[in-house]
Amino acid sequence: MPTIKEVAKMAEVSSATVSRFLNNSGYVGEEARKRILKVIEETGYVPSENAKSLRTKQTKVIGVILPKISTETSSRLVRGLDEVLAKEGYQILLANSGLSAEKEIEHLRLLKSRDVDGIILSATTNGANLKSEIQRLDIPVVVVGQEVDGTPNVIFDEYQAAKDMVKHLIDHGHERIGFIGVSEEDPAVGVLRKKGYLQAMQEKNLPIEESWIEKGIFDVESGAVAMERMMEAAIPPTAVFAVTDRLAIGAMNYVKSKGLRIPEDMAFAGIGASELSRYITPSLTTMDYQNKESGRVAAGLILEAIKGGLTSPEKRLINVRLLKGDSV
Repeated sequence: MPTIKEVAKMAEVSSATVSRFLNNSGYVGEEARKRILKVIEETGYVPSENAKSLRTKQTKVIGVILPKISTETSSRLVRGLDEVLAKEGYQILLANSGLSAEKEIEHLRLLKSRDVDGIILSATTNGANLKSEIQRLDIPVVVVGQEVDGTPNVIFDEYQAAKDMVKHLIDHGHERIGFIGVSEEDPAVGVLRKKGYLQAMQEKNLPIEESWIEKGIFDVESGAVAMERMMEAAIPPTAVFAVTDRLAIGAMNYVKSKGLRIPEDMAFAGIGASELSRYITPSLTTMDYQNKESGRVAAGLILEAIKGGLTSPEKRLINVRLLKGDSV
């Protein structure tokens, strides 16, 4: 493999001219451009990424921290990120926090040590520890899914999405509506979606029974367990809103195993627009959070931050939409 000096000699130009050509960072005459390109094609020359990063002070790598690397939500987010970042010559380095706030902070430090140009964090919380850690990093960070003060955020209107879904159940004649949530350590999913549920019920002066409110842990099985507990109520609900599709699907599976019909005996709604929500029977009514679009937006923000184009922390709100299935 030739060096940049040897490429320059074979193309009869200076090394600086070859560098400008490779980095698209200045004027290179048409004839010189053709000669350089011809030499590169003939020799198979590939510029050293290490050398380029030393010159530009950039590694062209973005760290991405995901709560669960295997979920559809994460997959869609990464597809959106890659769609934008790849066009700018960036690669993605993935890290999995396993829904752990402590792991998120560990990965922030690890990615910083790898000299990434920026970090996109799909966060599970927004506590003071996370905020102070981000401030200490001294590299661009964009947070997706949670609001963290002083940092660019890509968020969803969790409260309104949940409220709209419960109103949808009410509009279909349901007054006894159960709720399956998650830990309130997650401000977006655990707190705001529950607030949306409670507000929708209160505005219509509908009963809110403690026995209709359960909690799971982001998987199908815990949705089934929560539904089993809920069915022990003296008067069970006629509809259930779960804060994720997985929880809703677990709950649906449980009531079907008991011989109940959906939606005739009990209706269900979730959030997430998972692929499974379309293929279960009946199909699940859910909210599409357009995670791929959130990835595109987050990628745009991190690129702006790297280039110094963000003069103050930005907050970008991603639209959500209700997808009607046959479960309501």
